Amino acid sequence: MEKMTKNNKINNEDNNLYLNIKKIKKFLFHTDKLLLTEFIKELHNADIAEIIKNLDDESRINFISTIKVYFDPEILTYLNESIKEEIIDQLDIRQLASNASELDVDDAVDVIEDLEESDKAVFLDNIPEIDRKLIQEGLTYPEDSAGRLMQREFVSLNNSWNVGEAIDFLRENTDNLPDDFYEIYLENEKKSITGTVPLGRIMGSKRNITLEKIKNKITRTINALTDQEEVAYQFTKYAMVSAPVINEFDQIIGSITVDDVVDVIEEEREEDLLKLGGVGQADIYDAVIDTTKSRFSWLLVNLLTAILASVVIGFFQTSIEKVVALAVLMPIVASMGGNAGTQTLTISVRAIATKELSASNAIKIITKETFVGGINGVIFALMIGFLSSYWFSDYLLGIVIAMAMILNLIIAGMAGVIIPLTLNKFNIDPAVASGVILTTITDVFGFLSFLGLASILLI
Repeated sequence: MEKMTKNNKINNEDNNLYLNIKKIKKFLFHTDKLLLTEFIKELHNADIAEIIKNLDDESRINFISTIKVYFDPEILTYLNESIKEEIIDQLDIRQLASNASELDVDDAVDVIEDLEESDKAVFLDNIPEIDRKLIQEGLTYPEDSAGRLMQREFVSLNNSWNVGEAIDFLRENTDNLPDDFYEIYLENEKKSITGTVPLGRIMGSKRNITLEKIKNKITRTINALTDQEEVAYQFTKYAMVSAPVINEFDQIIGSITVDDVVDVIEEEREEDLLKLGGVGQADIYDAVIDTTKSRFSWLLVNLLTAILASVVIGFFQTSIEKVVALAVLMPIVASMGGNAGTQTLTISVRAIATKELSASNAIKIITKETFVGGINGVIFALMIGFLSSYWFSDYLLGIVIAMAMILNLIIAGMAGVIIPLTLNKFNIDPAVASGVILTTITDVFGFLSFLGLASILLI
């Protein structure tokens, strides 16, 4: 029942997207600008972005051309880089800046960072000075850092205030409050953070109680230079809904909320998944030439590793000529090792990203995966050993492939943990390079063990 409900939900979403696209194409065909603009006002910016991604090139150009005066810059934050650039080329930067007045600073930074330098200058010249300074400051922080991710709107109060003073302040300054916030940050005379107080705790406390008395026991802060992946890890680990961002002087300069972190988690998950396949995040939307270039390097590396495996096979050419069955059974050993290694590799890369796998427990995990590989190796060795013996009427051949299967699956289990750990130690993203190295090891060792044992026992 649950599965059916989920499938129905997905189908409904797909159907709504199809109907929205159909309506927009109808408005464009009849050049009904008024109805089109009224229609998109009813949609969430994320839905508009989804429509833009699924429109054909001609319809997309016409759609943007029709709504560009009313185009909400927030839509750009939901688009892939390649499509974002395409849309920006159609927009008037001055108009875009004018429409960005309601954007949060972090979203404005996200929009402006993809603009050409000349367009950045025009954009900044056409927004209020206060926002301009905050955006410029945001751009000084490294990409994918907490400084880029944070919102500049937050509520901070003197730690000597009581609950009544805090409530009165909030009621008197509603125009200056963030649209959404979950905590109030406490600071001393030096503007250094001293604690955080959840809004619910304030509302449930008497007016004369000081904020210092009801603040959280532990104040978790995030440095502006912290990588966004580390930020996501901390939010997940400590079940945080928001966190103050501090500078090098421990002064509060911004806030990160859980909705921002959800986006990061999704982005990092997709990025790691795509890296394992050797493709880019915007790969599906890139031009043919760009996509070809991005994939060529990885295919070239795979070609070189395949050649290395072929060289190993070449050493045993005489053995293969004498026992033709070896050529038939070789792919089984290599592919089983590769698949087993990939299973371990996937778990290891994820565990490193979530800090569940490190040098402190590496030996334990390697040992575990070695035993798992060995047990699976024995099970599949018995299966393929009996099958090969019966197929080629040669029990020695069955023993050879069984032994090779066990050895290769043990190596695959070990390599699936050791490779990403080693790459991570040298500050190389395990998601990028692990797959190629693993395939090389399992292929080379699989062929070497199988053909080597065959040369000893059968020739």
